[in-house]
Amino acid sequence: MPTTQPRRTPDELASIGGDIFDRQVRPALRPEDDGKFVAIDVETGDYEMDEDDYAAVSRLRARKPAADVWLMRAGYRAAYRI
Repeated sequence: MPTTQPRRTPDELASIGGDIFDRQVRPALRPEDDGKFVAIDVETGDYEMDEDDYAAVSRLRARKPAADVWLMRAGYRAAYRI
């Protein structure tokens, strides 16, 4: 079974994904989007948003199977809290 190598490091994903979120997603957010997960394809800038992280990523991957995904959460500094 062939393995795929990541195209970007986690730091590169975070930088590109955060930039796309700030430029494209944040201006389009509405108050009711607060807390929703945003799955971003860092290659194309396409994104999906949902209250469920798995649903957002699944919808994005259905449209873009090879997406290099970064996950954000509207209104939060990080997608998850430890």
